[in-house]
Amino acid sequence: MQTTRNPRPLTNKNDENSNGSMRLTRAKAANLNVDELAMPSKGGLQSKKTTANASRKRPALEDVSNMAKVEIKDGKKVVGKPTVVSKPSQASGIQKKGTTRAAPLGPKDLNKKTIDRKASGSGTIGVAKRKISDSTAQSEIKENVLEGEPARKKAHAHSSKAKIEVKPEPVAPKQEFRPVSTEHEYPPGVEPLDDDDAEDPLMVAEYANEIFDYLRDLECKSTPNPQYIEHQDELEWKTRGILIDWLIEVHTRFHLLPETLFLAVNIIDRFLSEKVVQLNRLQLVGITAMFIASKYEEVLSPHIANFRHVADDGFTESEILSAERFILSTLGYDLSYPNAMNFLRRISKADNYDIQSRTIGKYLMEISLLDHRLMPYRPSHIAAAAMYLSRLILDRGDWDATIAYYAGYTEEEIEPVCHLMIDYLARPIVHEAFVKKYASKKFLKASILTRQWAKKNAHHYGILDTDLSLDDLSSERDRRPSSRSDY
Repeated sequence: MQTTRNPRPLTNKNDENSNGSMRLTRAKAANLNVDELAMPSKGGLQSKKTTANASRKRPALEDVSNMAKVEIKDGKKVVGKPTVVSKPSQASGIQKKGTTRAAPLGPKDLNKKTIDRKASGSGTIGVAKRKISDSTAQSEIKENVLEGEPARKKAHAHSSKAKIEVKPEPVAPKQEFRPVSTEHEYPPGVEPLDDDDAEDPLMVAEYANEIFDYLRDLECKSTPNPQYIEHQDELEWKTRGILIDWLIEVHTRFHLLPETLFLAVNIIDRFLSEKVVQLNRLQLVGITAMFIASKYEEVLSPHIANFRHVADDGFTESEILSAERFILSTLGYDLSYPNAMNFLRRISKADNYDIQSRTIGKYLMEISLLDHRLMPYRPSHIAAAAMYLSRLILDRGDWDATIAYYAGYTEEEIEPVCHLMIDYLARPIVHEAFVKKYASKKFLKASILTRQWAKKNAHHYGILDTDLSLDDLSSERDRRPSSRSDY
């Protein structure tokens, strides 16, 4: 009878859920007495092993490199030190990267005269070799071999752990302020008033005399031509006075510093001394000069649109900027003007900073901006005459040696300037904005007070025809045919 065999079920070897899987599990391996360590793990992909390695049965940890060697000498087992290199690397002669093997100490090391030591730590480059004598090297190596310890570095004479005594630096004693009078010699009878400000670094009292000597030398370079109106075809002194009076009104409306006004007038006079200006462009020169001075003196200068608006939009902003470039190039970008206000403050120091005399002195100084007859005089001379006349009106005393020294002018040198100021005060009012400005309580009604005093005392200075104005006194200049304008 022929027996029929059950056909073998068809299974997909890639199907993990099929019951007839050919995968060898741990249970099957246990039943078959298969060594699990010899089986591949369930981890990632592994390289295929050769049939020779797979067939050879090895005990666990047979090829690990830390096994101790057992040798038999004289019938006794001697256990050696474990080696660092594994058996496969010994057979092939390949050494693992990064592993070093210490060379045993032998007689060859004793013959070396130098010992190379690599510097440890970061940032060490090119440490020089250290020479050791033969006897010292042999004694150190023998001691280390007998004690069973590795050779140690010899301690340096100057160890980093050694205490370094740091001596504190001697503290310099505080310097006391020396009086300025020891460095600068004052004339007899003059009080050294700068000594009072020696402890104030903002006053730079030790340089005060040198600073004002420099400003007096600078006055000669910034003085305009007092007769420049002669080469102006369409301008007169009366026209200039009207322009300056209008600029004083603009200066008051913008609440600018006094230095700004003096610098603006100086820029106008210096420019007119160099260039010929038409009458319809004179206002542009004036407003541009005020714009330049405000940017030079003020902390926050008004915007150019404000100056354009003040001029009744007669000029565009581009025209003002173009005029600014032309004026600065004509002056050589030199705005170093020794302001008269600086000299007035210097003289006021000798006057004990009297507020009334200084306020009236400001009013008298601004007369020099309007009256062209005062143009030839220096700002320091104008300031000295203003303070002298102010003290004379208020009856503050004589012009003593101390005030004369700080002013820089004697009483005889001041008299010609004072005569012109008194003559202007005694005449009828021509510049209304200027008089109105100083008629307020803020300026102690200086314009009213000085005019009353001038009318009473004008005859003492030889001024008799007080009814005539400045325009009547000045002779009319002959009109010449207009030439080509440079601006």
